[in-house]
Amino acid sequence: MKDLDDTKAPLLDHLIELRKRVLLSLAVLVVLFFSCMYFAKDIFAVLVQPLRQAGQGKIIYTDVFEAFFSEVKVALFAALMLGFPFFATQIWRFVAPGLYAKEKLALLPFLLLTPVFFLGGASFAYFLAMPWALHFLLGYQGSVGGISQEALPGVGNYLSFCTRFLFGFGVAFLLPILLMILERAGLITREQLSKSRRYAIVGAVAISAVLTPPDAVSQIMLAVPLYLLYEFAIIAIRITHWRANRRAAAAAGAHSASDAEKSEGPEAPPGGGRVGGSGPM
Repeated sequence: MKDLDDTKAPLLDHLIELRKRVLLSLAVLVVLFFSCMYFAKDIFAVLVQPLRQAGQGKIIYTDVFEAFFSEVKVALFAALMLGFPFFATQIWRFVAPGLYAKEKLALLPFLLLTPVFFLGGASFAYFLAMPWALHFLLGYQGSVGGISQEALPGVGNYLSFCTRFLFGFGVAFLLPILLMILERAGLITREQLSKSRRYAIVGAVAISAVLTPPDAVSQIMLAVPLYLLYEFAIIAIRITHWRANRRAAAAAGAHSASDAEKSEGPEAPPGGGRVGGSGPM
């Protein structure tokens, strides 16, 4: 693995490499899009399962082109989700030549964990947050002043609701990785994170308000896990420092032991170091 000084390149070479990565990512996105377009109905059938579990058995569209464009959005969303690991890899391959060997080793684990945390956030939204939010929101059906109030979700509206949930929770669950990268880069410290818990609560509420639909239940269901992930990042940073200190102490102990062995001379022979006997004849 080469250091930064061994991989210097002019600006034009960087621009050519950037164009190569962007074009390759666009090509993969196009292939994934048309592949997902073929399975758009099946993918949308999976996305509507939380709605069905909430007791809603009907979904409508009021515009002639709404159903078609909904399938296009489903295919694009699925292509972005499936291609996310590849896009992240292309970003890494563009940035990695500008990093030192130690920086590459420090950032590579976070790159590998990024798809895992993103998938974990999207799974949390799909299996827990969305059914709870839909059950609450659809609970307003009934009679109001003698008039029947019935929910008839539109295809486009539900798709926007679903994609905002999945994408919002997926991005929000990347918070620990972002904080650990910033701490590893020296931009923030664990002490600063520990003292900023009040601001973290406000930030979690603000982020949840932006990334989720405008209802209190959805925002609370994102804000609470977001703050818990903030605490998880602090604990993970503390464990990382503890392990680093243990390795440093072990290395220092081994180094001091080797120095002590070198400083000791060979053991003196019996008789005060005389080889020819214990006294004169």
